[in-house]
Amino acid sequence: MLDADKINILIKEGEGLTVEFKERYTPKIDRDIVAFTNSKGGLLLLGVDDGGKVVGEKLTNKMKAEINAIARNCDPSIHLKNIRQVGQIVVIEVAEGDEKPYGSSSGYFRRLDAVTQKMTQREVRAIFRETEDISFEDITCKDLSLKEISLKKVKSFLQEAHMSYKISKANLASFLTSLSIYTKDKINNAGALMFASKIEKFIPHTESIFAAFKGTDKTNIYDRNDVKDDLLIQFNEAVAFLKKHLNVRSEIRGFDRFDIYEIPLDALREAVVNAIVHRNYAIKGTSIYVRIYDDRVEIENPGGLPDGITKRDFGKSSVRRNPIIADLFHRMGKVERMGSGIERMRELMRDAGLKEPVFEMDAFFRVTFYRDPRYSLKADKFQKAGKKDGETGEKILREGVEKGVEKGVEKLTLTRQKIISHMQKNKYISAKELSVLVGISHRKIQENISWLKEKGLIKRVGPDKGGYWEIVNG
Repeated sequence: MLDADKINILIKEGEGLTVEFKERYTPKIDRDIVAFTNSKGGLLLLGVDDGGKVVGEKLTNKMKAEINAIARNCDPSIHLKNIRQVGQIVVIEVAEGDEKPYGSSSGYFRRLDAVTQKMTQREVRAIFRETEDISFEDITCKDLSLKEISLKKVKSFLQEAHMSYKISKANLASFLTSLSIYTKDKINNAGALMFASKIEKFIPHTESIFAAFKGTDKTNIYDRNDVKDDLLIQFNEAVAFLKKHLNVRSEIRGFDRFDIYEIPLDALREAVVNAIVHRNYAIKGTSIYVRIYDDRVEIENPGGLPDGITKRDFGKSSVRRNPIIADLFHRMGKVERMGSGIERMRELMRDAGLKEPVFEMDAFFRVTFYRDPRYSLKADKFQKAGKKDGETGEKILREGVEKGVEKGVEKLTLTRQKIISHMQKNKYISAKELSVLVGISHRKIQENISWLKEKGLIKRVGPDKGGYWEIVNG
């Protein structure tokens, strides 16, 4: 039963796949009613503005009759689960329909992340051909209970989504219910993929594999990372791996220094999110792959285009294979609204003066980004190139490790070079800040710092809080 406390939680979480705010009642809510019925169901909250501010709306007998009439006049007719006043807000509860597609006098609509979107006839045919059978993310995850849900992972999600909500064991069930991943005391696969403490225990075939190769084929691999963890960690680790192996040049604009990756990071992030959101998680024995070659980067996920979407529709029509997962990533600000990711990748590459990404669709979906020949050189050649054009930050990195070389310590990795370089520039820098700047997890930063301290290259002066880093002289 929805009470005032649960409604307040929903308002704090913001609009999403199953929640829509309306400042006032208007007959145009037929679009949202149809959209929820065609999707996962949802709640219309009347009396809440787009920013989540409660402005108030009063339910009258006349309004209730009009809303029910709007629902009955849809085709097929829609029976609303509930319409009632909760505090200052009118709550309209809409169930998912079992006779899809539903339409109103305004047309056919669906929910796409936090947006009610009108569909073309082609999209109507495609999206509901895809929903004839229950999707993998909706299936109950066998034997997964609330005890197996990691509060730490839920808190990480809340932090990424900029939600101030305080999660605890007491309110965990209500929170997961609001995200469409906990129903009738059961957690679905989407919940397992995002929040299970040990995902491999319940869904063992959902890893991501990242590999870097010497040359332009798979013959010589020199770095690899297999990640079997929740989808947010898989996303973050994928981005960190890409940042680790792509070259960076620096430009001075005014008084500020900007690091520029040879392939725009935003384009790569879009591709990684696309792979996670559109992966067919029902296919066993497969993984998401990120492969880095001397001349290109490939990002690949199991599952080609959803049924009913053709190559001609690609980039124009958007059908979420996993709408719940897409909604969660949208809440974290990692998915663009209205399915604009493909065109955004193209624009980012064009703006960088690079070849547009190449998309391939068969049993797998693959996007290839071609590296800029000027900057896709190995580190030593890249340093020489930097001396000529003045754009590279490698000189700073070399200076940062000269002391270590003089001491006879084995050659430092690029990651450790970057750590020393940032410590030179800011001796008060924290491990958290280093994690963001270097592009690897906080745990990996701590491991590398420990190594550098053991080798005598750096030392900590003073306490953890209030102290600073010192580069040790040889």
